[in-house]
Amino acid sequence: LFAFLEPRVAMALKVPSVALHDGTSMPLLGFGCYKVGVIPGSATGAASAAPPAPAEQVISDALKAGYRCFDCAQFYENEAVIGAAFKAAGIPRSELYIASKVWNDRIFEGPAAVRAQCLKSIEDLQCEYLDLYMIHWPVPGKHLEAYQELMKLKEEGKVKSIGVSNYTVEDLAELEAAKLPLPTVNQIEINPFLYRKKTIAHFASQGIKFQAYRALSNFGKSASLESEVVAALAAKHGRSASQILGRWCVQKGFQHIPKSEKFSRMQENAQVFDFALDKEDMEKLENLTSEATLETFKSTYQKCVLRDTPLEAQKELAKSSITLD
Repeated sequence: LFAFLEPRVAMALKVPSVALHDGTSMPLLGFGCYKVGVIPGSATGAASAAPPAPAEQVISDALKAGYRCFDCAQFYENEAVIGAAFKAAGIPRSELYIASKVWNDRIFEGPAAVRAQCLKSIEDLQCEYLDLYMIHWPVPGKHLEAYQELMKLKEEGKVKSIGVSNYTVEDLAELEAAKLPLPTVNQIEINPFLYRKKTIAHFASQGIKFQAYRALSNFGKSASLESEVVAALAAKHGRSASQILGRWCVQKGFQHIPKSEKFSRMQENAQVFDFALDKEDMEKLENLTSEATLETFKSTYQKCVLRDTPLEAQKELAKSSITLD
């Protein structure tokens, strides 16, 4: 009788891995946890956002859909609930790849606060250690010492790999000038409508890999999925628009971390390894980034590096000259 019972969690998806320069590797597909169960108080549009689905159910469904890599963060305000969902699923820690990021407020407060937050994330996620821990934004005058604390946490085994998020070429140069080891990854928005080729090439030349957030939605808008170019490719391949954009992402070698509250959409988003875009397809998606989009990126960056810190009123502290493309 018991042999016919459905297991609590399905088998893991078969996902290729990308090698990192520190000798570890990360899955090329993960599940994004932003706005899972909680809309952060300082998130854009938080006041008017619809209530999200319960985080426990979303994470449980993602695990059932076969996801084993999860992109978490202090800022998302949901790590304790996600950790409870991990524990309830009973999946061995060795089968999960768990990433988290330390937010600006702790980065501003200094190394001790960064350390305390890392340990809290580990406790909340009930995960013993983090596979990857990142600086969420390069807070001016503060991110270097925060990064050095991440290095110490790695030495102690609390963190397997260290990375950064939303770093520009100029932010990386600050790490290099301080003669600090390079991060393994940089997590930034990447999609055909915000495809910053010079920045990506510069980091890649240093052996740094990319995690792409918003691969399916430029600045959180649905225009990417509604693009005529994407629609034509979807029709050609008999795929959805999200699968075309997801395939473009992984085919470029960027980790894809889509998020959905719907189980069917979770499954759909994961189906990007059983087909390929040809050279002509890739070329059609190559040059869709506009100057206006790059300027929007710049203003977003300048705002977010100071966000939730006492520096917010000192806008001049954000870099005025950065590599946009």
